[in-house]
Amino acid sequence: MAATSGKLRPPFRLLLLLLAAAVARSVDGVELTLLTGAREKGTVCLDGSPPGYHLQRGFGSGEHSWFIHLQGGAWCNTIEDCSKRKMSAYGSSKFMRAVEFNGILSNDQQLNSDFYNWNRVFIRYCDGASFSGDGEAQDQDGSTLHFRGLRIWEAVINELMGKGLATAKQAILSGCSAGGLAALLHCNDFYARFSKEVSAKCLPDAGFFLDIEDLSGERHMWSVFNGTVHLQNVREVLSKDCLTKKDPTECFFPAELVKSITAPTLILNSAYDSWQMDPFLDSHGPVAKLTFGIAVPHKSKNKFVDDVEIVKDKKDWGLFIDSCFTHCQTPFNISWSSQASPVLGSKTVAEAVGDWYFERSYEVKEIDCEYPCNPTCSSQLPT
Repeated sequence: MAATSGKLRPPFRLLLLLLAAAVARSVDGVELTLLTGAREKGTVCLDGSPPGYHLQRGFGSGEHSWFIHLQGGAWCNTIEDCSKRKMSAYGSSKFMRAVEFNGILSNDQQLNSDFYNWNRVFIRYCDGASFSGDGEAQDQDGSTLHFRGLRIWEAVINELMGKGLATAKQAILSGCSAGGLAALLHCNDFYARFSKEVSAKCLPDAGFFLDIEDLSGERHMWSVFNGTVHLQNVREVLSKDCLTKKDPTECFFPAELVKSITAPTLILNSAYDSWQMDPFLDSHGPVAKLTFGIAVPHKSKNKFVDDVEIVKDKKDWGLFIDSCFTHCQTPFNISWSSQASPVLGSKTVAEAVGDWYFERSYEVKEIDCEYPCNPTCSSQLPT
């Protein structure tokens, strides 16, 4: 979401359309569960409505295994942005509907052999600050804008703990885009909820946003994050060590977050993430000018590799950094496990995640060659 307006950039509009299509097809979708006692707890979406989640119960060998996915959907970093956002499912549960579970959330064993029978949860994103804000503001019409993402995270996880998450033997916290950033922000809290006997890990997907100058010399993501951090008061979720040394906005970036995460984590991302590249679309598709430096194609990849350097030596961590022009690879069937799924180290996305989580390989730490070298990067992948 742009720093100065509520307009979504073209590739992100396309991603939202794909997500909306999944909801629209959800005749047999997973129904929405509204958080119990939300208003009494002050745990509400931007507009004051109760937050929600979708839960599909596990079975068989997956009965005591849990996969938690935090929905993405950019951020709102101004009063105007948040005011517009509250009139959608990204700011109000009044607009939320049933959701079809695809990709890593699918219950199809052929498509999702490692996690198909787990308890799978899709937590809806309705605060606009990656489940991290704690404050409020007056909207332009005089009503209250509720910045309660942190309370939503805590309350929904607590409710799920009472529904069986507390007795999990295996657990993964994941998320896509802004939800991937949220998975990083809450990874330590999630991990600390379980005993050492529980295999609890984190899987941020397309959540590694870069602080990098665009072609005009502006730091776009810094501007977006700076507005979000200060408008919605996200300090509580940031590393205390980082805050003693750096600006809160810098501490909101994944490059700083990974320094303080103690849980085993696999970073799944494209080094040429299509949303961060921000192509201006014309009638023929992406044009040459890309805000994040496609004119110098490898600038963003070099920055990405530098930022994840610390991960290479972290035990039990993983990397799956492909060079495909895409954004979010776990929630879609095509990118998760299909003939069009990106391949690194002879593994698809699904195979790499499974091998990392179940420790079937010595390690999964793959960084792709420079774009456009990888022949498995399909034009069919979601952008």
